[in-house]
Amino acid sequence: MSEGMRLRPVREPDLDRLEEMFADPDAIGVFNWGGFTDGSVWRRRFGENQLLGDDRSVLMVELDGAAVGFVSWNKVRTGQISHVFEFGISLWPAFRGKGHGTAAQILLARYLFAHSPVNRIQAWTEAGNIAEQRALEKAGFVREAVLHEYSFRDGAWRDEVLYRMLRSELPAERPAGSSA
Repeated sequence: MSEGMRLRPVREPDLDRLEEMFADPDAIGVFNWGGFTDGSVWRRRFGENQLLGDDRSVLMVELDGAAVGFVSWNKVRTGQISHVFEFGISLWPAFRGKGHGTAAQILLARYLFAHSPVNRIQAWTEAGNIAEQRALEKAGFVREAVLHEYSFRDGAWRDEVLYRMLRSELPAERPAGSSA
């Protein structure tokens, strides 16, 4: 895991960076870019609940005291009284490809299982996003399904890959100082 990494609530100064990221296709990344959207939604939601709600939430990923991206999740009802969490991650471009995504996803899995009775968390990624698929697998997620032509991006229908982790599949925490 990336030493010095933690998750923390979004602070008001983070909103500028989030707005900038979603207004720039290169910053958000090809697989997350869905076109221009209303950037004020971040400030509106922050004003309502600091981006920590019962149905959807956002936390910043921090490395050695500096924000390097964010994780988010939303509740998906699966029955009358049951639900799962679907989550996503986006790191600032300078922090991609260095193992930080894997570490952040492990931290988020531990957080969600520790602070809710949910038994399953899941993530979708585009079939062409090989780096994210590797990160999810390294974090302990299991590839479960491919949904053909499931999402629309950049003028074409794209296949999506579903990954899951059950509470019983959460990797054991490594003692401090042990090798990965």
